[in-house]
Amino acid sequence: MDASKLIGSLLIAGFPGPALEQEMEICRDIVDYGLGGVILFNRCLHSPEQPSNIMFPAQLTTLCTSLQDLAKGTLLIGIDQEGGMVRRLRPEAGFDDTCSARQMGEQGEDTSLTRKQAETTAAMLAAVGINCNFSPVVDLRTNPANPVIGAIGRSFSEDPLLVARHAAVWIQAHRSRGVLSCIKHFPGHGSSAADSHLGFVDISDSWGRQELDPYRTLLQENMVDLVMTGHLFNRFLDPDHPATLSRSIIDGLLRTELGYDGVVVSDDMQMKAITDHYGFEEAVCRSLAAGVDMLVFGNNLDYGRDLCPRAVRAIEHGIDRGILSESQLKASLGRVERLKQRLEKDNE
Repeated sequence: MDASKLIGSLLIAGFPGPALEQEMEICRDIVDYGLGGVILFNRCLHSPEQPSNIMFPAQLTTLCTSLQDLAKGTLLIGIDQEGGMVRRLRPEAGFDDTCSARQMGEQGEDTSLTRKQAETTAAMLAAVGINCNFSPVVDLRTNPANPVIGAIGRSFSEDPLLVARHAAVWIQAHRSRGVLSCIKHFPGHGSSAADSHLGFVDISDSWGRQELDPYRTLLQENMVDLVMTGHLFNRFLDPDHPATLSRSIIDGLLRTELGYDGVVVSDDMQMKAITDHYGFEEAVCRSLAAGVDMLVFGNNLDYGRDLCPRAVRAIEHGIDRGILSESQLKASLGRVERLKQRLEKDNE
């Protein structure tokens, strides 16, 4: 495999439309650049008049099959299917209804509702060919008014033990169907008062180390498939950069202190918390240098033409400039390859 295809395997991209056409950029990115994954959406936010990836179950199954055929079965196909407010597969499109994490967590130590909802969700995803759910949220509901977490029911609880308990049930149900789960948003979005989709989010004065407890517990129980970073700034953890671009937070806190050696995936790199403050090449290189393994470009908030080749060139340039080391990329490539091998084994 050539170098560009190796680098391309560290990227996850979104694309418009419910079906593949040969001339689409996403087809080129998969074939020519070895794209590592795609992310699917039920609305096209940058151009609402355009059809989304998700119309109805049979259409989505065909789309996922076409994607895997093009990638020769090596693609992560991801989605945000948490339940409640955040679910791309919705009843009006012919999919099962599922409740929010808050409703599940309100059952306390009784995880039967969570298990039922998780089994329904995982079965739905597996049936259409989606193999990675960017869920569950393990942020604590420390700020119930948080506009992007607490206020819309995305957190199980303010209690880290309950969050970990329900998250473990959710993850196990997905594993039983051969679907990966991704816990988020490291190091913790629950105490924030703002939305990183819209701009800079500073959690310095609200964040507490108890927000790491769900990660610690789930890691001890071997219940972590992937971890997603949040674009969250905490001057006490890193005085210069948000978590996605911070070596001290990813390599230091997550990998060294908590002992995580699996795949780290970024939140959408097109969120304004990143794009308002960093150029494209700087953001790409700083994230990988910090310890992120796979970069997400949703292409939904905004549509960036030729994002995959641009990112590949940025990474190659970063190596040439000494911002990125080949050993860092090899480590990321190894983690991604191990994850995909495990996924293939689970789906044999």
